Amino acid sequence: MQSPGMQSPGMQSPGIAPGRQVRLEPVRPGVWLIILGTVIAALGPLFGFLVGSMVGIDEDADLDAIYLYLFAGIVVGGIGVGLALLGARRVLRDRRVEA
Repeated sequence: MQSPGMQSPGMQSPGIAPGRQVRLEPVRPGVWLIILGTVIAALGPLFGFLVGSMVGIDEDADLDAIYLYLFAGIVVGGIGVGLALLGARRVLRDRRVEA
């Protein structure tokens, strides 16, 4: 026995009309590249700083590990900016007709 709120899939309530169909459209080429590049650009230096602070400081080192890993994180962040710019170029070159 079904509860009063549950109905079989073929039945509809008498006062409710069926809704309109949802039509999913794919995103433009390059949008996911922009999102990925932005996330990498934002998190790259943060993870570089985190890893550098976890490694710690050596007493006899010329450069601290935190500076080296932060520099590596900035390089990774720059690669992320490059990906985002590449995605923006793909979005701008897309010749889709707007409806």
